[in-house]
Amino acid sequence: MHVPIVQSDSFRRNLGERLTEQICKQIELKTPYKLADADAADSILTARIVSESKRVLAENGLDEARDVETDFFVQVRWVDRRGDLIMSHTDIPIQPLLVNVSQATNFVAEGGQSLATSHQEAMFRLADQIVGQLELPW
Repeated sequence: MHVPIVQSDSFRRNLGERLTEQICKQIELKTPYKLADADAADSILTARIVSESKRVLAENGLDEARDVETDFFVQVRWVDRRGDLIMSHTDIPIQPLLVNVSQATNFVAEGGQSLATSHQEAMFRLADQIVGQLELPW
């Protein structure tokens, strides 16, 4: 299996690289699949971060953000060497081109958390969901 670097439509830097790293770690830990170069791989797992947002859920008395939510939406595609879709989880005979995965995480700045820690948690959870999709029957 080959995992190219995740493409990102977000303006935040290095999100694609961080998600790629987490996906590769989860594949090595949880699946029987081995990572390989594109030329030697029998399948390719591609992903794109379509959106990433941040919104304030709660403010303190001084209108400072107290609880902030970050949200990611990722599209994933797993194809074999011929380009045929492998991962499709639907009962409808028409196969979708992509599997959609989303993840939201919260952070509390007053508690020592930051946007970076929230993104790291989201990347871990997204990678876990994506690799979990590989284990479903197809």
